[in-house]
Amino acid sequence: MNKKRILITGGSGLLGQYLNLTLSKNFEIFSLYNKNSGNCIEYNSHRLDLKNSTELKKVFETFRPDYLIHSAAITSTLINNNYTLNDYYQNNVVVTKNISQLCATYNVRMIYISTDLVYDGNRGSFLDENSKLNPASPYAESKLLAEEYVKNFVDDFVILRLSLLIGVGLNHSICHFQILYQNLVEQKHTKLFIDQFRTPISLIEASNVINNIIEMNIPKGVYNLGGEERVSRFELGEILVKKFNFDKNLLIPIKLKDVQNVPFVQDVSLNVNKLKNLGIKFSSLEEMIESSLFFKKERT
Repeated sequence: MNKKRILITGGSGLLGQYLNLTLSKNFEIFSLYNKNSGNCIEYNSHRLDLKNSTELKKVFETFRPDYLIHSAAITSTLINNNYTLNDYYQNNVVVTKNISQLCATYNVRMIYISTDLVYDGNRGSFLDENSKLNPASPYAESKLLAEEYVKNFVDDFVILRLSLLIGVGLNHSICHFQILYQNLVEQKHTKLFIDQFRTPISLIEASNVINNIIEMNIPKGVYNLGGEERVSRFELGEILVKKFNFDKNLLIPIKLKDVQNVPFVQDVSLNVNKLKNLGIKFSSLEEMIESSLFFKKERT
């Protein structure tokens, strides 16, 4: 029996490198990267600027994927940074539009990685897929606009609104959780928000769930993808302190208003019952932390 063929964009990114590791076990993958190769060079891969629609079309014609996982994006959530609004639009919106059209042309099932930050962060906790949308940053706005192109062009799609990722980045990639853990190890102080709440999911868990989504061929639609436990970044730090007996005085509580250029998003904790009701299982936050740090130990 032929393996399903999976085309991955953003293959050298934070999530993309875990997708390479996980999906290559069960599927034939082709991983696209641009500036950094990451672990893509260990797999069937190709360097490509996704804005080059002609070359991207050639990849579709040559590889003939059954699925495309679109994880590539400018992901900075800061309001004022080195990116312009046009940068977000070209890289996150126009690229997604072109990819959606190619998926439609070549009859490819598309899995689009969106974000929990498309929701209104001041409407309560454990938001479901029908909750009010109100993106508070150029990044989140671009991801939501791109969702509409996926819906409009692709007949068979899965949109995953992904929560805060935790774990250990591979090669050049890194996430806030990794910095927090390393600071605690090195006995450095870290400022953490006490008034923003998310439902973190580990890189390992997220890639495993996406693997299961493909294997189970879940119905088309929009799905929340996060953990089941609502915590602030400060509470996440407290879990690490308690679990590994770090100095709790290294954690410095701050509020969103204390930091410039950070969108005021208080609570985008996710309700993941829609995926759970399809048979997708989730690990506890503690289990995800343990597996992430065990994975880090194995690789060092």
